Amino acid sequence: MANVLVSGASGLVGERLLPLLEARGYKAARLVREYSAVSQEDVFWDPAAGELDPDALEGVEAVVHLAGENIAAGRWNAARKERIRESRVAGTKLLCSKLAEMPHPPKVLVCASAIGYYGDRGDESLPEDAPAGEGFLPDVCREWEAASSAAEHAGIRVVRLRIGVVLSPKGGALKKMLLPFKIGAGGKVGTGRQYMSWISIDDLTRVILHCIESDALSGAVNAVTPAPVTNKEFTKTLGRVLVRPTMFPLPPFAARLALGEMADALLLASAKVEPAALKASGFEFAHSDLEEALRHLLGK
Repeated sequence: MANVLVSGASGLVGERLLPLLEARGYKAARLVREYSAVSQEDVFWDPAAGELDPDALEGVEAVVHLAGENIAAGRWNAARKERIRESRVAGTKLLCSKLAEMPHPPKVLVCASAIGYYGDRGDESLPEDAPAGEGFLPDVCREWEAASSAAEHAGIRVVRLRIGVVLSPKGGALKKMLLPFKIGAGGKVGTGRQYMSWISIDDLTRVILHCIESDALSGAVNAVTPAPVTNKEFTKTLGRVLVRPTMFPLPPFAARLALGEMADALLLASAKVEPAALKASGFEFAHSDLEEALRHLLGK
């Protein structure tokens, strides 16, 4: 079957995606930033230096672009925010410009974005045609998505995958929550009324595969389950799965003291996101109930 090139292949999602692609019969290669890590099938690039040889991309029929600085790796300051923006926007522009130069470009590009696009929206329902929010993350997501326009103009089907909170015990938000919750120190954040739009790591990799194979999907696609929950609901459910109390709330002032601006964007913001495009395309979630998903992921 088709060759698939994956950037960000060593990340949380990429590591789970490659075995799924190979099990499906695809020949998957990685886009890597270190010469020492390049195998015969892999492709080297250096987004910071603008280096990517379009000849090395020949034969690729689908690209999954997941690369980007971890937004929760540390407290935000001006330099970290610029790295977050630059790693997404410059890398996407470089990749898409090189794809557009190819005499035989790939048929599809699945390009990661995030539900941060919508910003803090309370209990408003947010399908793909909802407008962008305001603030740092919505601004980054708008630029990130616009950076793939060269690929679209070259006739490549571009899917801009707005990914929600990815649940995996191996990384991301859930991994960070597990220790405090396991020792009985977990609790809601702020009022607990803010919506969390989530997706299991297994469903997310299946969504990516679905986007590669479904010609009807293009443009923005919300990668979240149809069952968003409030932070309070999430807290109670995780406590129930782990059989631990959840009596230690984190007040907004404490979250801001610990994390600064990042607290408002990642912990206190509310986004009730709807996977309208996925539902219309016939995708079926394996894990749309939060408790069932957590028990599956945590072996409970």
